[in-house]
Amino acid sequence: HVQLVESGGGSVQAGGSLRLSCEASRHRTWMAWFRQAPGREREGVAVIYRGTGDATYADSVKGRFTMSQDNAKNTVYLQMNSLKPEDSAMYYCAAESRGGMWSDWSKWEYWGQGTQVTVS
Repeated sequence: HVQLVESGGGSVQAGGSLRLSCEASRHRTWMAWFRQAPGREREGVAVIYRGTGDATYADSVKGRFTMSQDNAKNTVYLQMNSLKPEDSAMYYCAAESRGGMWSDWSKWEYWGQGTQVTVS
């Protein structure tokens, strides 16, 4: 079992920045960030391969968001710049993909409790 604890959400004006953190209780090879706005399906934001630190992003955040890691702290981050109102959502950290499309939320085994991001 893996526990994931997110932090760093909050309210910010459009154009601002936030950094989310997700600390895992155990190392997992693949970790991802998802988000879900009210009335919408949970969508993949970014995924990272812990072995190399290589990350892949959804088109909607490419060039604005950066996912990174600190292996010593078993923590992944999501640096969010140039935030837009449409980025407002509950952001979730996920770990342990069962394979298939990374952006398919049903493929992920473990989830954090979520952290709210509001952009006005």
